[in-house]
Amino acid sequence: MAENISFSVALPYEAERISWPQGHESVVVAREHNTLMVAEETPLALIYNGIDYAVMMITPYDIDDFIVGFSFTEDIISSGADLRQIKITAQPDSLRADVRVNAESLRKVLARTRRPIAGRTGCGICGSDMESITNRKICGVIGQEPDANAIHKAFENLRNHQVLNKGIGMLHAAAWCLPNGHIVHMREDVGRHNALDKLIGYGLRHQLDFTQGFCFLTSRCSYEMAAKAVAAGMSAVVSLSAPTALAVRTARAAGLVLISPARTTGMYMVSPAPQDQESI
Repeated sequence: MAENISFSVALPYEAERISWPQGHESVVVAREHNTLMVAEETPLALIYNGIDYAVMMITPYDIDDFIVGFSFTEDIISSGADLRQIKITAQPDSLRADVRVNAESLRKVLARTRRPIAGRTGCGICGSDMESITNRKICGVIGQEPDANAIHKAFENLRNHQVLNKGIGMLHAAAWCLPNGHIVHMREDVGRHNALDKLIGYGLRHQLDFTQGFCFLTSRCSYEMAAKAVAAGMSAVVSLSAPTALAVRTARAAGLVLISPARTTGMYMVSPAPQDQESI
């Protein structure tokens, strides 16, 4: 496990702040030296039973949750019980995770003959072959529409729960909310899909019931975000930014309630398909 691994989540860098007053036709630029906190991203090599599988760029925090969630959403493991051991070691400017899985999970790793995935922070399926994406089996979930007041409550409290993001302003978050809108779990990462994997991993490790409540994402909801939510058995996802068309089709096919984009003034429920599309 990663309890003894210590990497900085953010680092200070000297910068020059350039600003100008608003409402003036002639712009007078002001310059001043300042310190900017910049989010760290660290390469994490994932090795399953000695086989190189992926190198993912992550925020080095809640690493165990990420490994469990990633292993699950990659369909390497079917549950946390398939994991035998996780050993994380720090290397110069990187991390290495040696993961031991059961025989069935190892067969899945061996069946994938592609080269190790180089996962960028902005993409959840980098390195995947086309067939694994287009033929990915999407299971069904029982969608439950969250109460609008609960969503509004979660929206108002979302930023206060982003502990790592305070003073940085560039980390994505995936929050788990109870049906009443109370935020009970929050995971953050420089990669939006990593944040969701961390939340899913936490849920698997602690037997969280993803049918009782909803997931709130601070990012856009693209295909892999919807697919991960469905794989975890979530009944509803709310995201701040708009969804992609493929994400909408994925959610509708699976029965996932998808509300996106969400704003303080209103939101759109794009899945299931409504009779007449209107903002809530």
